[in-house]
Amino acid sequence: MSSVTVRVPAKVNVQLSVGPLREDGYHDLVNVFHAVSIFDEVVAKESESITVQVTGDWSDQVPTDGSNLAIRAAQALAKHAGRTYGADLVIKKAIPVAGGMAGGSADAAGALVACNELWGLGLPLEDLMEIAGDLGSDVPFSLMGGTAVGTGRGEQLCELPTGGTFHWVFAPADGGLSTANVYAECDRLREESGVEVPWPKLNDSLMEALGTGDAYALGSHLSNDLQVAALNLRPDLAATLDAGRQHGALGAIVSGSGPTCAFLAIDATHARDLAGSLTATGAARTAVAAHGPVQGAILV
Repeated sequence: MSSVTVRVPAKVNVQLSVGPLREDGYHDLVNVFHAVSIFDEVVAKESESITVQVTGDWSDQVPTDGSNLAIRAAQALAKHAGRTYGADLVIKKAIPVAGGMAGGSADAAGALVACNELWGLGLPLEDLMEIAGDLGSDVPFSLMGGTAVGTGRGEQLCELPTGGTFHWVFAPADGGLSTANVYAECDRLREESGVEVPWPKLNDSLMEALGTGDAYALGSHLSNDLQVAALNLRPDLAATLDAGRQHGALGAIVSGSGPTCAFLAIDATHARDLAGSLTATGAARTAVAAHGPVQGAILV
């Protein structure tokens, strides 16, 4: 096989509860991931070495050296297999870069699936998930897809039943936000407030809304403990969130560490109308309608 193509989705966090800062610098999380229909494609082609090139939206913002997470994923897979392999990776970007939608993690997951197939390794999903967990907290979910709760650093996943399709609008912002910087700001604000940080817990009402497919209930229970920090670093996002609510969004939230804003719509028609309103009024430079849950990284 000389070429393999994998499609891998973006994610939105419908609940992101962040516990106290641990001694190792991480936080315990309750992180409810939801995979949505904005996709990157990762193509792996036969080669003597591991390289990457990036095309599509935001391609100029993605590193192509050894810091690229897709390269690191391919290298980790080769190391796991105990042999030297090569692959030219071509990533077609549609997921925002540094936008809180796990674009880099998606590409890493895509590289794992593509190279596993290209190199004929035949490793099961369980093995790929283990490698993914060492690469980053969001990478295992990018493999898994659907809807799931992540605990620990977010990499310990349990699938959650979803009773229907939810419709979303995503408004990427100009410029990204560093996840590390947003967590650091969250810690700073918490220390400044002097309030004791509670242990993170899964929201039972949110679980019920997901299970029954109730978009109205889900919209009322969206939560993100990083949102205050993200808005502190990017105050302009508050106006975008307010505009979405004014145009009828059932819920409005910063996705992950931001700066992409996510809006829950009533149905597909409302999502299209909401996206159009956000761009027409200048509340967002661009807005994309999508739905979820969708599958994780798959061969196409």
